[in-house]
Amino acid sequence: MWRFLKRVEETLDDYGRPAWLALMVASLILVWPIGLAVLGYMIWSGRMGSWKSSGGRGCGWSRRKSPDATGNTAFDAYRDATLKRLEEEREAFSAFLEQLRRAKDQAEFDQFMANRNGADPSQNGAPTPQPAS
Repeated sequence: MWRFLKRVEETLDDYGRPAWLALMVASLILVWPIGLAVLGYMIWSGRMGSWKSSGGRGCGWSRRKSPDATGNTAFDAYRDATLKRLEEEREAFSAFLEQLRRAKDQAEFDQFMANRNGADPSQNGAPTPQPAS
């Protein structure tokens, strides 16, 4: 009996939180005491933890000590170095985009000032009419 329940638990863990919620709702509808027991187990085991507390990674109830650890130290070091490099590239790209936005804003402002200063002051900044050709 315990082996069966353990296999069911592992299967539901493989499918994630939606499977646990579906089991709870179905059991509440069919046999409400079992549904309450499932709900109690989900709360007790931490399966009802919020998505935010798990950092947005999975359902928040991994059996590993670290949610990022694979057990292979060489791969973990490679992945950490790659993620660090990608984060640095993202920051550099964000800075580049900010520089482009500032340059575009400056060019638009310079164009506005040139148009404004070149316009006839009696027309209150309206562009001068061009003669018909």
